[in-house]
Amino acid sequence: METLFLFAMVLGLLFLGVPVGLSLGLSSILYIAIFTSESLSSIAISLFGVGTHYTLLAIPFFILASSFMSTGGVAKRLIRFAIASVGHFRGGLAMASVLACMMFAALSGSSPATVVAIGTVAIAGMRQVGYSKEFAAGIIANAGTLGILIPPSIVMVVYAASVDVSVGRMFLAGVIPGIVAGLMLMIAIYVVARYKNLPSEQWKGVSELFASGKDAFWGLFLIIIIMGGIYGGVFTPTEAAAAAAVYAAFAALFIYRDMGPFKEEPWVRDTDSLESVIGFKSTVYSITFLMVCLILSFFALADVENVTFSGRLKWSLIVSIILMVLYLLLRGQTINPVKMLSLVTKGLGIWGRNLLMMAKGFFPALGGKETKNVILDAAKTTVMLMFIIANALIFAHVLASERIPQTITEWMLGAGFNWFTFLIAVNILLLIGGQFMEPSGLLLIVAPVVFPIAIELGIDPIHLGIIMVVNMEIGMITPPIGLNLFVTSGITGMSLAQVVKAAFPFMTVLFIFLIIVTYVPSLSTWLPTLAMGPEIISK
Repeated sequence: METLFLFAMVLGLLFLGVPVGLSLGLSSILYIAIFTSESLSSIAISLFGVGTHYTLLAIPFFILASSFMSTGGVAKRLIRFAIASVGHFRGGLAMASVLACMMFAALSGSSPATVVAIGTVAIAGMRQVGYSKEFAAGIIANAGTLGILIPPSIVMVVYAASVDVSVGRMFLAGVIPGIVAGLMLMIAIYVVARYKNLPSEQWKGVSELFASGKDAFWGLFLIIIIMGGIYGGVFTPTEAAAAAAVYAAFAALFIYRDMGPFKEEPWVRDTDSLESVIGFKSTVYSITFLMVCLILSFFALADVENVTFSGRLKWSLIVSIILMVLYLLLRGQTINPVKMLSLVTKGLGIWGRNLLMMAKGFFPALGGKETKNVILDAAKTTVMLMFIIANALIFAHVLASERIPQTITEWMLGAGFNWFTFLIAVNILLLIGGQFMEPSGLLLIVAPVVFPIAIELGIDPIHLGIIMVVNMEIGMITPPIGLNLFVTSGITGMSLAQVVKAAFPFMTVLFIFLIIVTYVPSLSTWLPTLAMGPEIISK
């Protein structure tokens, strides 16, 4: 009876419009005060645990990185690269929008941010070449959900913190499902495009593919930093999040120069000579390769004990110099070492001008209006999410102290539930809940309850996490609370009902994907097991 009161209080407050954080916290406090002899001081202890939970520190840094990457022209560069990759297929622009969403998802970890950044550009582009507004909106609304499935995902961090599993394993587990979900959406688009005779983009050749890839590289490099750093043993997930935030700010302010005092100030000016540009680019490519090679070597050779950092650095440096020489041979059209050195020397002038400019404007860029706005927006999102998490920890404390999950486990086992039927029940619960609640809040309520049951039934906790995340995906595009629906409605000017109707045909693809993820565990567990060994579960 007491358990029913707890859940009834939470649901009742939610339906009354009370924010999810307050609903969880208030229900828990009332339960402790009325039904238990426990001191309310336990609430303070639970709240204190938020600040000491190391995993949760990753959340504000990932949010800040997402905010910087969502500002400026990163989305446009990703869309250009996506169009160069798949735009020549029937329905190619729509497929390119999905691919761009997949790439931006790996930078932002947020579905609404993905919809805004990619949708603002992609929907207008699709409309210009003959796609209907409804079709374009439906594509973006669905593809934007990949923001919480493809790592790094803030929702995955929340799940890992709530049930105490590895964030690194969750990130790896999301890679293959994220790719599969994106491919399924693109296949569905291709089928529809063939049926409706939708247009395709002109193939612009390998040169455009390389040029667009080069332009998008510094945004995509963030993925290498996060994933390579974590699985190469350089960073913990929290440290990787901090590094991602710093890099995202540096990329937005000083590399792409989409914001701040260097906005629209090119690295290479029209007045620079051809020789200096060639020399400059040769060093840029060489340094870039050196950084990528070092990071990937940590990932590839993490388990090799006799390979030192100095060894990695030496061989990476040798190969990067060889790459610079080859570029000079190709573009400089010379085999004369003195001429090559002259080209590199002339390129140093461009480096000097830009580095001097960046040194003078470093602090003004960090303290500029646009930077402050980005940090403020990230802070608001962080406070909101951490408030929910803090109250969710109080709720989890009540569940644990009253042994509510164990009671539910015993009941379900006694009722004859096995892993197959249990996962059906979990999916139904999450699909219904996803219609009315924000993903992180719903996950924080449900995860502590279903996790012990899943462990008892032999379900891998990482597999369970991916199932829950996919359900959260679908919840983002199901009325009445689906955030992606509201965001898509805002950027297209369509009514919510129109967006729901537009998104529904492709939503069925995600439902099929959910079934596959639920009953093919290896899709989620194969890569984490391969990279990090089998999961060790302590009951």
